[in-house]
Amino acid sequence: MKFLKRTIPVLIFAVSISCTNTPDCTILLIHLESEFNLGNFKNAGIMADSIRNYCRTDQNRVRLADSLNQIAQRILLDFNIPEELAMKQLADRVGVFSEIEKAEWESLTWLECRTINGEKMYFNRAASNLKRILDFHYDRAIRDSAEARDPEMAERKIHTQAIIRESSVKSEPVMPEKMKITYTITIEPDAVPAGETVRCWLPYPREDHPRQGEVELISASHPDYILSPDTTVHRTIYMEAEAEEGVPLVFQTGFSYESSGQYIDPDGITVLPYDSSSALYRKFTSEEPPQIRFTDNVRKLADSIAGSEESPLEIVRKMYHWFSDNIPWAGALEYSIIPDIPGYVINNRRGDCGMQTLLLMSMLRYKGIPVKWQSGWKVPPGFRNLHDWCEIWFEGTGWVPLDISYGLQYSDDRKTREFYITGIDSWRLIVNDGISGALCPEKKFMRSEPYDFQRGEVEWRGGNLYFDKWDYQMKIEYGK
Repeated sequence: MKFLKRTIPVLIFAVSISCTNTPDCTILLIHLESEFNLGNFKNAGIMADSIRNYCRTDQNRVRLADSLNQIAQRILLDFNIPEELAMKQLADRVGVFSEIEKAEWESLTWLECRTINGEKMYFNRAASNLKRILDFHYDRAIRDSAEARDPEMAERKIHTQAIIRESSVKSEPVMPEKMKITYTITIEPDAVPAGETVRCWLPYPREDHPRQGEVELISASHPDYILSPDTTVHRTIYMEAEAEEGVPLVFQTGFSYESSGQYIDPDGITVLPYDSSSALYRKFTSEEPPQIRFTDNVRKLADSIAGSEESPLEIVRKMYHWFSDNIPWAGALEYSIIPDIPGYVINNRRGDCGMQTLLLMSMLRYKGIPVKWQSGWKVPPGFRNLHDWCEIWFEGTGWVPLDISYGLQYSDDRKTREFYITGIDSWRLIVNDGISGALCPEKKFMRSEPYDFQRGEVEWRGGNLYFDKWDYQMKIEYGK
């Protein structure tokens, strides 16, 4: 469990210098750290209980112990496939394989596993991810013919070509699509004791973006809701209700909105020198620890890709092509258990939309190119899902959308092929305009998703309710 070793000692040090000297609690926390890093989560849980029992007056240590214990439980949920079952899943995905091949895949981390409580456990998407990675690296024909097998990609290309045509005169948002969404969070029966108040945040569309408008709240399951202002990083609708014994607790909202696509022809982008003294430039070229940092690996990779290029637009293009050639999309671990997401992508050469976006943003900001996070959902008919992308600031042009994980489209036409370097489709729900913002009202306990906000957040006075305690559902009516 070495992925957290460099973060936990820092936390322990911070606690030790801010609290009174309590040697027994310090020793307990050191043991908890050791057991956590070794993957001995059962022992770590025992240590966490001891800290809660014997160190009640030392709330910093208690909170740290609780946080580590929660992260351990989240890791257990992601790595829940024992080896025998994992091998069956692999055989179904990739066919016959040898022990030598399996060992090589594991050494490359293409087949992701960890030793937990003394047993080798596999990531619950390890088999499907391995198939994607093998196809990406060893079967170019499959990569190039993806659109023939994937109806979403085929429809996406037709749609983006239409956006290019509509944008031939001006680069303003075009091809608006109207949608009505019903979003529901259902909490398991008895996840919270009867009579306790449950606090719930659901996603809600932003109204401060030119590509998204006509937002209307249609319904809320609980009338005393709080709608966050657009000045917040994460747009939410908040509700609370009392839990009842033996029945699920449901929070629901309905809203309508209009979403447009946009394409900025790169040949028409004005690239002026950046005003490095402006507040915008300083904010969007800065680090945002822990996930946007200019580490040695980030700097080396960014410099190797950019080379001697100085044009911001060309640096962006070079980085986009590098991702398309080197980083396959893969199902991700929950972000809350990855302390350094860009580093994970660099070391493992894979990542989902948000992971790729965080690495791209880290490299661009390091190179002095302003970029901001944007996320919510992709909502094309039949293919809705959580999704993350970003916007890049070109002095003289403004904010330009970029979707790194959609990659280059298969086409001989450059504008179609490179559409997502300076364009975006109409099928979006923008909820977030940054990462790691405070919720409205503020959440009291550790979030299930500490950086993004797409599915929602739930808690009660006893703590956070993680994703395994509730389900979410999105129903979309098009043209409404």
